[in-house]
Amino acid sequence: VQLQASGGGLVQAGGSLRLSCAASRRTASNNALGWFRQAPGKEREFVASIGWRGGSPIYADSVKGRLTISRDNAKDTVYLQMDSLKPEDTAVYYCAVSLYPVTTSRLESYRYWGRGTQVTVSS
Repeated sequence: VQLQASGGGLVQAGGSLRLSCAASRRTASNNALGWFRQAPGKEREFVASIGWRGGSPIYADSVKGRLTISRDNAKDTVYLQMDSLKPEDTAVYYCAVSLYPVTTSRLESYRYWGRGTQVTVSS
């Protein structure tokens, strides 16, 4: 399974971006999907996760109320709408397919990973 993330870029603080991540084949429909990020010099951290049915996603406290995860199973695609962006959101963002159907923030629960897309928020 290959995952291709897109939509990253440079934006000013307070701005918005929408990330997309498409799977190469229909393997993610029954699994939770997630977004993680990794800033320079830091470990990869959980951002958001959505279950296979799309309901009741979970978020890291640092992004609650600003980032929204959604999915379109017909297109094997997961999205991350990013609003009210802050400089501390700057990182490479990765999408991932979980081993399980329900949401999880545990990095080790994710089996397939995309290559990442850079998000840079200027102050």
